[in-house]
Amino acid sequence: MYEDTSSRNGKPVLVDRLWPRGMSKEQRAHLDEWLRDVAPSADLRHWHHHDQERFAEFRDRYIGELEDADHRPAVQHLRDLAAHDKVTLLTATKDLGHSEAAVLAQWLGAAGTASR
Repeated sequence: MYEDTSSRNGKPVLVDRLWPRGMSKEQRAHLDEWLRDVAPSADLRHWHHHDQERFAEFRDRYIGELEDADHRPAVQHLRDLAAHDKVTLLTATKDLGHSEAAVLAQWLGAAGTASR
């Protein structure tokens, strides 16, 4: 989310539940979508708390959430976006490899519906 926007090569979609700290409304204009309902639940996000030792279990739990009824409409919307255009998943997390965006990109890519 904090990177130069010129490096993005697709529709920018923010996949965090919370709006990134320090980001202005002007910067929000550079987003096509903010899909907060595709993000991990507040309980899961708090449990994980960016602890790399918990990442494998976080990944498994988050994938379980992506398949539940609460996430289904947002996930389907993201799949529809990706089916019609390239999508760039955005997150404010500094450790991209251990983020929900990385899990989401991999999960969607495994389903053959999106690329990151």
